[in-house]
Amino acid sequence: MAPVVTSVTPSQGNPSGGTPVTINGSGFTGTTVVRFGSNLATNVVVVSSTQITARTPAGSGTVKVTVTGPTGTSTQNVFFLYTTVAAPVLTALSPASGPTSGGNTVTITGTNLTSATQVLFGATPATILTNTPTQITATAPAGTSTTNVTVTTPSGTSNPLTYTYTTIPAPTITNLNPPNGPTTGGNTVTITGTNLTSATQVLFGATPATILTNTPTQITVTAPAGPPSVVNVTVTTPGGTSNPLPYVYVAAPIVIGVSPQFGPDTGGNTVTITGSNLALASAVNFGPTPATGFTVISDNQLTATAPPGTGTVVVTVTTPGGTSTLGPGNPYYTYLGAPVINTLVPNQGSELGGDSVTINGSNLTYTDALTFGGTPASFSVLSDTLVVTTTPTHAAGTVNVQLHTPAGNSNTLPFTYDPA
Repeated sequence: MAPVVTSVTPSQGNPSGGTPVTINGSGFTGTTVVRFGSNLATNVVVVSSTQITARTPAGSGTVKVTVTGPTGTSTQNVFFLYTTVAAPVLTALSPASGPTSGGNTVTITGTNLTSATQVLFGATPATILTNTPTQITATAPAGTSTTNVTVTTPSGTSNPLTYTYTTIPAPTITNLNPPNGPTTGGNTVTITGTNLTSATQVLFGATPATILTNTPTQITVTAPAGPPSVVNVTVTTPGGTSNPLPYVYVAAPIVIGVSPQFGPDTGGNTVTITGSNLALASAVNFGPTPATGFTVISDNQLTATAPPGTGTVVVTVTTPGGTSTLGPGNPYYTYLGAPVINTLVPNQGSELGGDSVTINGSNLTYTDALTFGGTPASFSVLSDTLVVTTTPTHAAGTVNVQLHTPAGNSNTLPFTYDPA
């Protein structure tokens, strides 16, 4: 089967010839001749069975491109246009300077830039990234001092524009805020320092962070996730990599228990909170309400002053590692109304004790002590409004009866001991 030509790139060039072209198709193995119209191309190289490179001969008008091999000559209608195309003209470089290490992107603006075959920084080729008739982006090669940038197309080489290689100082970082965060990442960290312009990478250990903002003296990033540990944070710019600063990944706090688990709805009592990862506590909450104060005892314990509240709430601790969540243990705290005694039935008995007395009132469920004139009595709590007690022995006379719950002491009612 004869060779098949599907395209020629570029598809136009100077009438004087010499335009480098790439011919695509199939069946090119053993190709002996490439013609542009009736004229033979030069510098023919069979790259593969599907691609040939060559330089155009001189010519004019629109001509058919054909490939001849051992099996015949291609017949497809693929054409090349001979036309006088103006040489490229450069008007601006952005930026017009960069690091000696190269690697930065430079935008070249001008006219007649289509089909650029080469961009030179001095004698060193740059990597072409994008190419339109009016703009080229290229990756600057390494270099020194001031050099000329030129662009070559099939129509010639442009005028030069100067580009200056500058020595960019390495970045220095002086502060991280905050210097710690949760293992889940996602928090914003502000990095302060000098020479931070054009940061290309911020690493937390070996893990890249997402750069949010970047100025010469400050970078904000979203911290990546990491295990509980201390890692080095570094910033890389075209000038190099900064000194490291330590960042601590903090495990989330865990609240296992609170003691006591009950307290007055007026607050003000001290509650001991146990768990783990508590050392860096920044807040303690009883439900939605912040504690009125707290003291860190160790990584496993702190004390807090309960705020006023109602009902049963979850006690949480917040650290740079996050806020504790429900898990193993019992982090619940119940607010209790002060106990109230309404009646004693009966309200008198023998000085020998042993009489059964029914106490009616409210908020009695958590009764933990009951006294007759200061003498403890045995009792049973039947409901939140009913307690049954047995009078202790006491000298004849009238005494005060009072009970106690975690919410405090109740009011008192008189009980009369009769002589035996």
